[in-house]
Amino acid sequence: MIENMMQDQASGLRRMTKLSSTRVITVTGGKGGVGKTNVTLNMAISMARQGKKVMVLDADLGLANVDIMLGLRAGRNLSHVLAGLCDLQDIIVEGPYGVQIIPASSGTQNMAELTPAQHAGLIRAFGSLPNDIDVLLVDTAAGISDMVLSFSRAAQEVLVVVCDEPTSITDAYALIKILSREYDVQRFKIVANMVRSYREGRELYAKLTRVTERFLHANLELVACVPLDDKVRQSVKRQKIVVDAYPKSPAALALSSLANKALTWPMPTSAGGHLEFFVERLLVKPTPTEVPIGE
Repeated sequence: MIENMMQDQASGLRRMTKLSSTRVITVTGGKGGVGKTNVTLNMAISMARQGKKVMVLDADLGLANVDIMLGLRAGRNLSHVLAGLCDLQDIIVEGPYGVQIIPASSGTQNMAELTPAQHAGLIRAFGSLPNDIDVLLVDTAAGISDMVLSFSRAAQEVLVVVCDEPTSITDAYALIKILSREYDVQRFKIVANMVRSYREGRELYAKLTRVTERFLHANLELVACVPLDDKVRQSVKRQKIVVDAYPKSPAALALSSLANKALTWPMPTSAGGHLEFFVERLLVKPTPTEVPIGE
């Protein structure tokens, strides 16, 4: 049975070899409530408005909300794929500007605690993805679960969303520490979210870099300071995205700029970071390196 499962996954990978131009970005943060989904969707909409073919994977498998934030009705989700009731292609819903959404389930505990076989089934399902995606954005769950770590270590770029709160900084550091020390992820792009000024965003970034530079060999880069903006709250209540509902608002301008910047990040010259490599790295779980307990 395991041999057949591996063969199916390998077959899925071979079908994806033509997807080498896909940019894969995981948006994470460690703590819940820092605005990961909002950042993800605003980037997606901004990129799609420029003619890019964008897909968003809602990887918060227990408390999904991507489709809800967009006011979409998803008849089926990833739980149906894992149950063998349909293929991944069958659950994709179209959002604004043609953004394709892969919805997860909400309020389903077993989706947040996948068995190894279910995890493998999810990865295998990626073999049926469309072959013309420019950007895949992965919106992870909060915390440092195996699924969060898997999606983060496999992506081409890892965006860590942080707010100016002690718990947000602590949880972001914990996530970076595990990915850096145990999974050899060394590059992280930081989004300072809901800050009152650019200076506050820089100070937030400095707080995080002070501890990472002392204890880790990780490279952090501040890529956006997104201001605290009431238009974001208003757009969420309307089930809209702020770059679409209030494109001239301070938060919308910052998020549009982040999306533009992300499209200019260098693509890897080797296989690493492409969509088929992303799936391949999800497939093979590395053995974590033993690290000292403490810092």
